[in-house]
Amino acid sequence: MVTDTGGCLLRVHVHPANVHDRWGGKALLEGLELRHWPRVRKVYVDFGYRGLRREAEGLGLELEYEYHPEVTEAGMYLGMIRLLVKRLASAA
Repeated sequence: MVTDTGGCLLRVHVHPANVHDRWGGKALLEGLELRHWPRVRKVYVDFGYRGLRREAEGLGLELEYEYHPEVTEAGMYLGMIRLLVKRLASAA
């Protein structure tokens, strides 16, 4: 799953459980249409995707590894909260 920093979904790729994360991540990056999101410059991934540097650099992206998953989890919660507040505000 690729999201922007606000939590909006950009792309999803689901692969079988017997496929290593590295290969699933490669397919996810290869299918990412960066012309739709010209401001995307950096990709944060957990350490299971450590073999993706070449693919990311080939797309002109900087790859940064997340060593503390709780930080990523907190960021996802913030993104979800932002979306919920935005929807509630527009419904009012």
